[in-house]
Amino acid sequence: MTTVLVLNGPNLSRLGSREPDVYGSQDLDTLRTVLVADAADRATIEVRQTDDEGQLIHWLHEAVDSSTPVILNPAAFTHYSYGLRDAAAMVTKAGIPLIEVHISNPHARETFRHTSVISGVATGVIAGFGFDSYRLALKAVIGLN
Repeated sequence: MTTVLVLNGPNLSRLGSREPDVYGSQDLDTLRTVLVADAADRATIEVRQTDDEGQLIHWLHEAVDSSTPVILNPAAFTHYSYGLRDAAAMVTKAGIPLIEVHISNPHARETFRHTSVISGVATGVIAGFGFDSYRLALKAVIGLN
């Protein structure tokens, strides 16, 4: 069975309480439950979150080393982390799917959020559908893998 890493960047541990008008009222535990149910017997889901850029990079290295597909919500790192971008590129250059996801639509928000340094190296990008962004990414990953 395929394992899928669902990696979440800074402040996403606050889902459910942080700006519910933007990010909704569900938390990471709810996301885990939804994705595990969607994956059923087709994939094992590992949902992880960190506020640490280095940890997120380490997890992408782990994905390369284990050939594990990734669903990545880089959060604020989306806009400026070239280190994260380079690690994401290692994933896709190894032929492993990496889908960039966002709960909100960054292009409908502040101008600084319109630029992603990750999108250019991702297999695909899904944004603006709340937790369904993750669900759509999971469908893509399972279909791609």
